[in-house]
Amino acid sequence: MGFSKCTNCFSVFSTLCCCLLHVIAISSSQSIKDPGTLSSENGNFTLGFFSPKNTANRYVGIWCKTQDTVVWVANRNQPLRDSSGIVTVSEDGNLVVLDGQKQVLWSSNVSNITSSNSSFQLSDYGNLILLENTTGNTIWESYQHPTNVLLPHSKLSSNKIKGEKVKLTSWKSPSNPSMGNFSFSIERLEIPELFIWNETQPYWRSGPWNGQVFLGVPEMVAQYLNGIRVENDGDGTINVSFTVDDLGLVIVILDSQGQCHQSYWDDAKDEWQVTWTSLKSDCDVYGKCGKFTSCDSRRSPICNCLTGFEPRNKQEWNRQNWTSGCVRKTPLQCERANNQNKTVDSNKPDGFLKLQMVKVPDFAEGSFVTQDICRSQCLESCSCIAYSYDAVIGCMSWNGSLIDIQEFSNGGTDVYVRVAYAELDEELNPKISDFGMARIFGGSEDQANTQRVVGTYGYMSPEYAMRGVFSEKSDVFSFGVLLLEIVSGRQNLSFYDSENSLTFLGFVWTQWREDNIVTSIDPGIYDPTLHEYILRCIHIGLLCVQEFASNRPTMATVISMLNSEIVNLPPPRQPAFILRQDMSSSVSSNKSLRLYSINTLSFSGIHGR
Repeated sequence: MGFSKCTNCFSVFSTLCCCLLHVIAISSSQSIKDPGTLSSENGNFTLGFFSPKNTANRYVGIWCKTQDTVVWVANRNQPLRDSSGIVTVSEDGNLVVLDGQKQVLWSSNVSNITSSNSSFQLSDYGNLILLENTTGNTIWESYQHPTNVLLPHSKLSSNKIKGEKVKLTSWKSPSNPSMGNFSFSIERLEIPELFIWNETQPYWRSGPWNGQVFLGVPEMVAQYLNGIRVENDGDGTINVSFTVDDLGLVIVILDSQGQCHQSYWDDAKDEWQVTWTSLKSDCDVYGKCGKFTSCDSRRSPICNCLTGFEPRNKQEWNRQNWTSGCVRKTPLQCERANNQNKTVDSNKPDGFLKLQMVKVPDFAEGSFVTQDICRSQCLESCSCIAYSYDAVIGCMSWNGSLIDIQEFSNGGTDVYVRVAYAELDEELNPKISDFGMARIFGGSEDQANTQRVVGTYGYMSPEYAMRGVFSEKSDVFSFGVLLLEIVSGRQNLSFYDSENSLTFLGFVWTQWREDNIVTSIDPGIYDPTLHEYILRCIHIGLLCVQEFASNRPTMATVISMLNSEIVNLPPPRQPAFILRQDMSSSVSSNKSLRLYSINTLSFSGIHGR
């Protein structure tokens, strides 16, 4: 997706007028005076003076594309009352905002600048950077001091040891950029999660990061949600950042109501398109139903006590006031064993009830042990009341209360809640939940082997057909073949391109790489009005039949792709069962997504003395 350009006379005229005010580089004796501006070299970001709607106050900020989209504000807590403001480099080398009386309203406030010979630049990603001209070292940058917007390549970070934190803080209102009540930060650094805070109270959380997704954000389907990274830099600092591939401009905004939005700039429509919001239902609000409950927006009422628990205050609960939460109905084994009035049931062991596809409770404690050990350790500890297991995170356990459990229709993970034997007897009836290949997997396994390969040739994944190895991605391969057959009107087994010695999958792949995929579509189903969707189906089919299972999406991801919940698809890699020489190569489609490198950033700048 390219950046928008002027396409009519009015746009050209406007651009010429703006150039009179847009500064690329000025000398140290000059400054940006209201209404002057400084633009990034690519034209996407502008530093200048603005007034929010319904106010005459003036602020210095950076906006993206349009002045309505302000992504950073300097003097957010101390506005200018008129248009006499100036942005300049002070005598001590700091970046400052001055009013008409030369009073400092805002400063970068760096105390250890060794030289006053500094300048500032606005990067193509909207980062305002103060540089020491002699060495070129960065003195200060706006990325380290964000307001309410996270930009590509910027970071949220937290370091408990140093007590340092980079976070977003909302505006007080749409017309007042001063610091509001809501903040957005990375927390729970042992198993990192994103939090939105309403002052000191949690308002929303993402669930733990498992290396690919936040477990409480079902829209994040593995690696296909663009660019989220959570990294430990080695000194105890946890960083969260995102980069973009082919989306062009993407931003995350924390608004004055505590809602986070991810949006991208649509060049065709010349406007921002929202792709994700943090709170979509009441269940997204932190702890909506209280302790020992689960929240499901598909139910009415949305709150339920966990099995083995009952409302703490039944009258409030019946009035749909769930803040008191629930309490356990039957004491656990440890409590019964310590009771002086022991009965024959006192030593009956506790067990676990499984909650499927949920956001795990807050305050997880992690350890790197197997799932079986995780379960046994929880049973052996009187304080452990639940556990969960993730292949990357490992064992998660909970002591004390369980709060902020949310049920999903897809995504999430499984949580095992400890209950007394009585609830197990009443509730845990055998269920037919495992069938087909799933029966062969152990609880913590995601693949297995068989000595007897059974299946329909042409639809079996290569790892299963050749080595008897199957996984959750094996059926995805079969689905991809079927999808490509339906769209093309050809059968995998009967089709052969003798001229090029290509199988069915090889033929479709070649047509895709040569931008000639339309010739592969069955004329009987082709409809010009559905052209983009048909191409999307072929794209998804090719993702499903990639040779290496690790590259294929999960079935849940495929469903999200077909429903267009995942808008931008990654380029498919070479499918299985086509003729080639290098079996280890992994050729990408020529429709590859454009990656931006920080090393190729261009700058425009203002130089101090």
